[in-house]
Amino acid sequence: MRFQTLVSLSTVSLSIFIAKVNGAPYSRDLAVDWDVHPWMAPGPDDLRSPCPGLNALANHGFLPRDGKGLNVSVVLDAALEGFNVQPEVLTAAAKLGLLTSNDPLSFTLDDLKVHGVIEHDTSLSRQDIALGDNLHFNEEIFSTLANANPGKDFYDVNSAGEVMFQRLQQDIVANPNITNTAQTAAMRSGESALYLSTMGDASTGKAPKNFVQILFREERLPVAEGWQRSSTPIDGETLNGLLNSIMMASNWTSSGECEPPASIV
Repeated sequence: MRFQTLVSLSTVSLSIFIAKVNGAPYSRDLAVDWDVHPWMAPGPDDLRSPCPGLNALANHGFLPRDGKGLNVSVVLDAALEGFNVQPEVLTAAAKLGLLTSNDPLSFTLDDLKVHGVIEHDTSLSRQDIALGDNLHFNEEIFSTLANANPGKDFYDVNSAGEVMFQRLQQDIVANPNITNTAQTAAMRSGESALYLSTMGDASTGKAPKNFVQILFREERLPVAEGWQRSSTPIDGETLNGLLNSIMMASNWTSSGECEPPASIV
């Protein structure tokens, strides 16, 4: 099955990622005090997730550094302050995070490794759970993204789509039980749109390679290397434009039956 139009792509992506709200983007002072948010490696009792972006927010203290006691508002506030990602983008995903925990009111970063809620097969930096460790960074898997767009010093929607295609081909061979549906493809495209947006230009989707690689490998915001929090609010409109382009560039096809997108009201 192929997505033939941007309209069909937007239908899937919006229903998964965007809890649309009315009104102007939320405002937050763009001048982050990095003395208050220095990078600190997690300690032995600190919890982390399969998501490098959330881990970076915890390593800089936008999320609790121990990775515990998270809820919807905590996650949305951290993403807004650290990345200028608007609440509409992550509301549904943050609500899904509650489904990974035995506590109905909160979850930890480690809880997010539960397979099939937010975590999924064919990660850009983690193994499938059927193949091993779905929590920790894997350099061999990340090499597909690390080596993308050769000869250029940036990633863009075309290279992101090509990486998605390559990772899927690798994973189809490696994991006979891979879950590869419209829902998971849209989630993976949204995650790629987020790393391009947060590490680069949210409007064009062009992100310096070194910023992206530092985010994934070190789970650190590359402030010392010149990165700055996006001055453009990363919202449903900007994100879905990139997501659709990435999905089209990935030449995605299903490996199984399609299912309706997940949603939480």
